Amino acid sequence: MRIVFMGTPDFAVPCLRVLAKSGHEIAGVFTQPDKPKGRGYKLIPTPVKAAALEYGIPVFQPVSLRRGDEAEEGLRVLRELAPELIVVTAYGQILPVEILELPEHGCINIHASLLPEYRGAAPINWVLLNGEKQTGVTSMQMSEGLDTGDMLIKRATDIGENETYQELYSRLSVMGGEVLMETIAAIENGTISPVVQDDSLSSYAPMIKKEMSRLDFNKTASEVHNTIRGVTGFTMLGGKRLKVFASQISDNIAPGESGTVADTDRFIVRCGDGRGVQLLEVQPEGGKRMETAAFLRGKKLVKGEKLG
Repeated sequence: MRIVFMGTPDFAVPCLRVLAKSGHEIAGVFTQPDKPKGRGYKLIPTPVKAAALEYGIPVFQPVSLRRGDEAEEGLRVLRELAPELIVVTAYGQILPVEILELPEHGCINIHASLLPEYRGAAPINWVLLNGEKQTGVTSMQMSEGLDTGDMLIKRATDIGENETYQELYSRLSVMGGEVLMETIAAIENGTISPVVQDDSLSSYAPMIKKEMSRLDFNKTASEVHNTIRGVTGFTMLGGKRLKVFASQISDNIAPGESGTVADTDRFIVRCGDGRGVQLLEVQPEGGKRMETAAFLRGKKLVKGEKLG
């Protein structure tokens, strides 16, 4: 099958790689424009662009596919490429109806949730923030709505109690490639069975904001733990910022004020429900990310010391 792939971040790379190795013809890759990074503001290619160039696939990077001269040029290029199918994975642009209707088999999207739950930009963050026990990947036939198209293939996976965003992100990106190949095979075989989404069961996963990472130890231990897992937490310790990348819940702690250190050897902090959160991986202001054991070798905690 002749396919155009659209994607941008690391999450989309496994989908592109399985396509490139599958024997299907990848006519082109659309990705977001390169962005400046670092002190020298050097333009850095997107992860999808870097992978596409490895395979010698032509890359196109329009600023917009919905308005302006670049949108017209993008549509012209797509018509010339004449794909039978367009695959979209975390592209970062909304496609106009002219593109959705262009290929024979339409456009399919690989979405990192069990639709219709967690439509939107940040489903992986929000399943962790909300303490969900299960998530997955859904392929869908794209429509003009936001993640509202008919579902094609759905695969679920359990979420680990202490699993972090990066860990789940990596697992679901690989699963996305597997679901994609299963979906394309079903399209080719004529065995695909689209299922209309039940809007009454839908939920939305909006973009993450920086302030959501602030840890409030007056909340329950589960809420604090899920914030760390879902968006990477931060707090203040001794007047300096401390980022927290991993944690686990601890039930056996002495009573005390929320936000205070309950165990100096294991860095357990009291929370509002009387339980504690043990900080497992941290990054002090101006320092490197490290396991808490390494951090505590250079930082002596005082029992009852308050964070936040």
